[in-house]
Amino acid sequence: MRSPFFVVLALFAAGIPTLTADVTLPAIFSDHAVLLKSEKVPVWGKADPGEQVTVSVAGKSASAKAGDDGKWTVALDLSEAAPGPFEMTVQGKNQIAIRDVVVGEVWLASGQSNMEWVLNNSTGSSEEVAASANPMLRQFLVKKNASPEPAGEAQGEWVVASPQTSGNFSAVAYYFGKRLQNEVKVPVGIVNATWGGTPSEAWTSREALATVPDLDASSERLHSAFSSYQALKKEFVEKMGGWLRETGREDRAGADPSAFAGVDISTEGWVPVQVPGEVRAEGLPDSGAVWLRREITIPAVPATNLGLHLPIDGFDSVYWNGKLLKSTTFETFAGLGEIRRGGPFSIPPSEVRPGRNVLAIRFFQPAGPARISGEPKAGGESLTGTWLAKAEYELPPVPADKPAPQPIKNPPGPQNIGSYLFNGMISPIVPYAIRGAIWYQGESNAGRAFQYRTAFPLMITDWRRQWNQGDFPFYFCQLANFQAKKPEPGESAWAELREAQTLTLGLPNTGQAILIDVGESADIHPRNKRDVGERLARIALARNYGKDVAYSGPVYDSVAFENGKAVVRFRETHGGLVAKTLPETYDVQTVAHKTAPLVRNSPKSQLEGFAVCGSDKVWHWADAKIEGEKVVVSSPQVPEPIAVRYAWSDNPTASLYNAAGFPAGPFRTDDFPLTTKDAKY
Repeated sequence: MRSPFFVVLALFAAGIPTLTADVTLPAIFSDHAVLLKSEKVPVWGKADPGEQVTVSVAGKSASAKAGDDGKWTVALDLSEAAPGPFEMTVQGKNQIAIRDVVVGEVWLASGQSNMEWVLNNSTGSSEEVAASANPMLRQFLVKKNASPEPAGEAQGEWVVASPQTSGNFSAVAYYFGKRLQNEVKVPVGIVNATWGGTPSEAWTSREALATVPDLDASSERLHSAFSSYQALKKEFVEKMGGWLRETGREDRAGADPSAFAGVDISTEGWVPVQVPGEVRAEGLPDSGAVWLRREITIPAVPATNLGLHLPIDGFDSVYWNGKLLKSTTFETFAGLGEIRRGGPFSIPPSEVRPGRNVLAIRFFQPAGPARISGEPKAGGESLTGTWLAKAEYELPPVPADKPAPQPIKNPPGPQNIGSYLFNGMISPIVPYAIRGAIWYQGESNAGRAFQYRTAFPLMITDWRRQWNQGDFPFYFCQLANFQAKKPEPGESAWAELREAQTLTLGLPNTGQAILIDVGESADIHPRNKRDVGERLARIALARNYGKDVAYSGPVYDSVAFENGKAVVRFRETHGGLVAKTLPETYDVQTVAHKTAPLVRNSPKSQLEGFAVCGSDKVWHWADAKIEGEKVVVSSPQVPEPIAVRYAWSDNPTASLYNAAGFPAGPFRTDDFPLTTKDAKY
């Protein structure tokens, strides 16, 4: 028998790789990296078990041996390091050189689409990007990865801010980092880990979720639905295909789509159908092929793609101005709850007519009426209401002894499942040394706002435990104003979510940027990201860098009821309370240059946004005026008020600020039951 030495020698001579491994680093340690100026900066990677590894940068070195699993970690003391740039070397059996490494401040930017939103798509981007050259401002964009198990490494690269690169930075993080860099005069690195349309639970570890029974059970349910989906889909396709052939109910080709989807066809003989709901009306068959169409008036060609949002439960073909966008057959049907959006349903401006446009949908209904299961939209505008419908052909009733296979349900996106984004995008960058985190998220949790009181602090506490850096700063954005303005005061899930965010300030070292004055009623992605980043930066500058800057608007402190009035006291007035002059219009959608007249709710009042109620719990708009550090609130319709609310709506009209120019945050003095109290993940 040959000795192991001769085996290895023979493999080497034959050009076959041996089992020895080079020292490697995760992608976050790469050219242009920003390291935290701190006494403990972890650097880690892989090598052969037992291999000695030495890391050197900025005149500091540290060594460690790789464990039995090949993993090694060192900690560098960079508390006295100059900004650089430096070359970082990692020496084992091989050597790695990382170029242009700087030392300064590092912040993690995370959340959903409003944090992901890039500078190129934000207000004033052309001028900002053109002037963005700054070698001391950098971003590491973590590649999207939703994983059921913790991933070993995050993919991405460090990019230096410049006119060629800055447009793809997170806009909020860019303005945050730019302000810090200008004020603190050291390099600033942003680690951007974001994914649009995601709940906080997806960003929370499995261990943390397991401590809350509701979140634990829901995460398990979603995981099970996702992992079993492919097998269920295959079974459905096989059963549905066999059933269609056996019953002779396969779709019939032959009708000219332009006769139904054309822009200028006659609609005589078409019948009205209410949407959302089943595609059902007198004169329409339950089974067969049925068309729906809706005229959409668009005053001017939009500057960006017009997005369709179509929640359809069925097999369909969608047409825009007579052009087929996409067909969904039983083979490609993802399941009940699928929404047709993105990709072919994002209409380029060249396909949008100024004025009249037509959206048409053909439904193949082999087993009964198809269904539009939710609110359809075009460009963010609701398409609920009356559509026109017409039959293409009819099928006989479904045989009683041969019922159709039950349709599958659309699986949850992996990015929405508890712990999947933590596993894929957060866990792999732990314990990269950070000063703190900025966060913009909550839209995807708004329907479960009461539960967010638990879920959001749970995630923050979880991250702090994972990093083992203590209670590092965690500063977040309160949801911006969004959706139609309401003429009367009432309930609001978004207001309840904002309250849950405010309650999270009970955790140590947290801060909140109020954004109820930067949103747009028809765009969940307000394009003004400069004010967002600047407000977050001011919190950090004041709280972490010793700068004498105001960073908060007036904060509700207490209320007293006397002589038919409510006297509300505030702190953080920073020079006094101010009634800001309201503009004549408000933003509907800035990318489309849409505004609407601003209607005052309390036209004779000094302040807008206050409402009061009596023991009947019926809310009325109130008159409110500033008296020193307090606001006196009253309404002739409520002679004995028992509660006050301010800016308590999806899209409030509110005018209370402080002399530093910051808006007061929404609040309520009551403890009435919330509309989202029973909604669960």
